[in-house]
Amino acid sequence: MGITPNMVSTISLIVAMLAGVAYASREPMLGALGFLASGAIDMLDGAVARATGSVTRFGAVYDPVLDRYAEFAVLFGIGFGGLVPWMWVVFGLCGMVMASYTRARAESAGGLESCRVGIAERQEKIILLVIGSLIQPFFDQALTLSVLIVGILSHITVAQRLHFTLTHTKEADISV
Repeated sequence: MGITPNMVSTISLIVAMLAGVAYASREPMLGALGFLASGAIDMLDGAVARATGSVTRFGAVYDPVLDRYAEFAVLFGIGFGGLVPWMWVVFGLCGMVMASYTRARAESAGGLESCRVGIAERQEKIILLVIGSLIQPFFDQALTLSVLIVGILSHITVAQRLHFTLTHTKEADISV
């Protein structure tokens, strides 16, 4: 079909941005569907890359970078829509970004092959936000609670990844 894995990643981001617009327009159900669709599309890029033999190092960087932009788009939409107080939006977003950053640093500077440990990966966070969004029309604090839980789980994941890195790396002769 001529669709590259990076095109799939880009489409996923565009759908997430549309979800952010839905949240900003105070349409949490539509935002949830968009965010869920974005996550589903995002799972396809790696499969397309493997199926077409087009796995690249650039794609391995491009996809998670766009994932962070998708998270920003959705959480900013939630904040701009006034669905969740900004304090909790920032708390949740910081946790999500730091969990990803901690993994990236552990795998690059820490030399770990993989640091996919922790109580909540991206998929769990998407599901929690979608659940909160779907319940929001019936319980006006549902999305706030979901963002708060995502933030807490993300910060716990950071601590777990730091601990994992500490226990799986040896002292290096690196001057800081």
